[in-house]
Amino acid sequence: MVPFPALGLTSALTRPLALRIDVELASGEIERELGALHDRIHRPGDRLHDMPALPTGTPALRLRYREADGEYYVYVEDVMQRRLAGYTVFNRLIEVGRRADPWVRAPHTKFAPAYQRRGLARALYRWALDGGLCLLSGARQSAGAHALWQVLGADYDGGYVDLRQKTLTWLGEMVSPQEREGLHTRRLLLGRGCTLQAFMARTGMY
Repeated sequence: MVPFPALGLTSALTRPLALRIDVELASGEIERELGALHDRIHRPGDRLHDMPALPTGTPALRLRYREADGEYYVYVEDVMQRRLAGYTVFNRLIEVGRRADPWVRAPHTKFAPAYQRRGLARALYRWALDGGLCLLSGARQSAGAHALWQVLGADYDGGYVDLRQKTLTWLGEMVSPQEREGLHTRRLLLGRGCTLQAFMARTGMY
């Protein structure tokens, strides 16, 4: 597991933010999925049971994580309500080449409606970025996901890249609206301590 820092979620609980989850699904579908995951986390013998915990800065939340095939799964449990608030998966990207694969992940987040707009997704993304992981957006983003990446872009270096045929091409810190809407245009956020030059050297981006 990447040695990510402790995750502080206190402010995320007390200061609502105008952010939405990455994937906009029906609330009932999200609740059913989170309920099933919560049951597995508390079922002895399940691979989700007894996952390592991370400090959250508040006793109301418990954060669990696991790594599987180079992907990081981070679950946020509401201890008081005995339910899963949501989770973020930092996925590998089949679109990138072998050189880039160890250095970049694509985050995908789901939170129950009661926990949306509270900054939890932002806290999880910051946790990964502060641990040095570089993040690449998906081919499509909701308005809320786009807003979240814009907020994070003010604190982390990065910009826009073109991704096609397993090749990353640097487009710059800013692009035109038309270029930003292109299917092959992705937003890149560099993890703490990683420079653009270092990322290019590691991944073969040019």
